[in-house]
Amino acid sequence: MNLSSDILKEISEQLDCGFRAFIHKTSMELIFIPDTNDLPDIDMDEWEEETELLDNNFTEYHEIDKWTTSDAFDMMMEFADKLDNNEKLQNRLLDALRMRKPFREFKFVIDNSGVYRQKWFDFKNQWQINYVDEYFKRLTSL
Repeated sequence: MNLSSDILKEISEQLDCGFRAFIHKTSMELIFIPDTNDLPDIDMDEWEEETELLDNNFTEYHEIDKWTTSDAFDMMMEFADKLDNNEKLQNRLLDALRMRKPFREFKFVIDNSGVYRQKWFDFKNQWQINYVDEYFKRLTSL
């Protein structure tokens, strides 16, 4: 079973914003609720209806888990590795990823990289869509 590109994009965007993503096994209806691990101070009252629906019908939904921190680090490494046409930026990104706070350092380098900033966002968005697609395919092949 395949998901449309619009659904894949919506799920990946919601996961990236700190939400949990659920997809109904037959109707393909999507439900998003805040991930209280990512958004600990959020008021869950606004998602009471969705939470109750999931609580009462949990086995009818697949949850698409968000990529791990390790996955996100690998994504940044993959982007840096592909920059062989800009060795200077590539070296700066790889150095940033070896530093004590690699996510913050990578972001600083990217935010000051001119046109490569948008290339990073495009790469990241496509990587996350591919992640969701592969995750869903694994779920539904079980």
